Amino acid sequence: LPYGELRLLEVAVALAARPRLLLLDEPVSGMNPVETAGFMKLLAEIRGLGITVLLVEHDMRMVMGVSDRVVCLNHGRIIASGTPAEIQRNPEVIRAYLGERYVRAQG
Repeated sequence: LPYGELRLLEVAVALAARPRLLLLDEPVSGMNPVETAGFMKLLAEIRGLGITVLLVEHDMRMVMGVSDRVVCLNHGRIIASGTPAEIQRNPEVIRAYLGERYVRAQG
């Protein structure tokens, strides 16, 4: 199977157990933008079934597009927790992911 379809199959296998909580680790890693968009739609359908999804992911567009709540880590320490909008404007998150120079330039 193509990579994107293989990832979908893995999720289908997990859903066959009828979980209340679905844990996903980097589910869109290696996917192209079209595959990622399709996966985001699938996550919306899964959530619509009442299944909670815990997602570990580095694709921030995807995370911000599917999440109700985001917890942001830096070196294994929680630096922020909140809605996607709150996370996007959190100075500590910006500093950790974009750097101090970015924060000073915006200030």
